[in-house]
Amino acid sequence: MTGTIVQLNISPGGIPKRPVPEAMLTPLGLEGDSWAHPDIHGGPLQAVLLICAEVVEELRAAGYPVFFGALGENFTVRGLDHRQLRSGQRFRAGAAVIELTSIRTPCDRLDVYGASVKAALFDKAVKRGDTRSPLWARSGMYASVVQPGMVRANDVIALLDVAV
Repeated sequence: MTGTIVQLNISPGGIPKRPVPEAMLTPLGLEGDSWAHPDIHGGPLQAVLLICAEVVEELRAAGYPVFFGALGENFTVRGLDHRQLRSGQRFRAGAAVIELTSIRTPCDRLDVYGASVKAALFDKAVKRGDTRSPLWARSGMYASVVQPGMVRANDVIALLDVAV
């Protein structure tokens, strides 16, 4: 599974996150990024939020006023199948290595894009951990940082292995 990081996004806290051409990825996330609610988001197991560009584009085509970074993702990636993403997978992203840790549960902050946007991203099956749901990982996957490093827009993101 190989794709491209089409956009890196940061914010001083909250959504949307705005694009940057490059950033150092540390164990706590992209330098310059923060969260409006650090008691809920962030930390070493949620250092990065990855969302597939194709999901954002499908939402936009369905009439939601979203764009890359709007959903709070740090990495907007193209070419990875969200239905194949699993906790424990490790990806090389630029000079860094990340490990997917958990599905992102959409919060009420996303309601700004429409009352039904969360239902377009997440369902009860996903909440139960059912990877057969067509909505699996549409809301994004959190990742920890295994190896810090510089990450740039247009860098390759490639599956390395699954952590043991």
